[in-house]
Amino acid sequence: MLTVHHLETSRSQRVLWLLEELGVAYDLRRYARDPRTRLAPPELQRIHPLGKSPVIEDGGEVIAESGAIIEHIAERYGAGAPGELAHLVPRPGTPEHRQCRFWMHYAEGSLMNWLVMKLVFKTLPTQPMPFFVRPIAYAICGKAQKKLVDPNLATALAFMEEHLSRNAWFAGDAISIADFQMSFAVEAALSRTSGAGEFTAVHAWRDRVNARPAYQRAIAQGGPVVMGG
Repeated sequence: MLTVHHLETSRSQRVLWLLEELGVAYDLRRYARDPRTRLAPPELQRIHPLGKSPVIEDGGEVIAESGAIIEHIAERYGAGAPGELAHLVPRPGTPEHRQCRFWMHYAEGSLMNWLVMKLVFKTLPTQPMPFFVRPIAYAICGKAQKKLVDPNLATALAFMEEHLSRNAWFAGDAISIADFQMSFAVEAALSRTSGAGEFTAVHAWRDRVNARPAYQRAIAQGGPVVMGG
């Protein structure tokens, strides 16, 4: 049986959603973050040298990285999927396939960089430090967010807004692996960006995802998607 090593409030939630959609049986191993650092526990390093989540074990093979895991599951278990899941991987050479490939890379290659920076700059001043350093840390981190991170997150959301105002899903009219890959990033972007409520098409996409029974089952199994703003 496929095993998912799942870290709470992490990218691995998207893997659970895909498995629930496809009805693939899996063994869920849950890991809690360190309550002080919010980092993954050392136990994950025993599964994979990087010590990160998501990681799956399938057929005697250990597979890391969200995109690689999602592609593996789609290739191994998604072929011949019925109904709306029939286009999880759009046919090569089509506009849908090119869009799917773009958003699969964009999620981690571009968008998550800004989201991680946002989280770091927001939490860094709250970490233990000499009292006289804290105002300096707040000032530096606040300026970095205002001048660098927040404008880029706003640009990213505007970009997604324009695309989703013309498409029901990230690759077009049908749900694809790109939607699973983008799900965590969209949740994080909406929770960490001021004024995110104005991006109605992005919210509508998120609402469609949240309404899916398989997504709700994944949340019941793995817990909340993001840890907050």
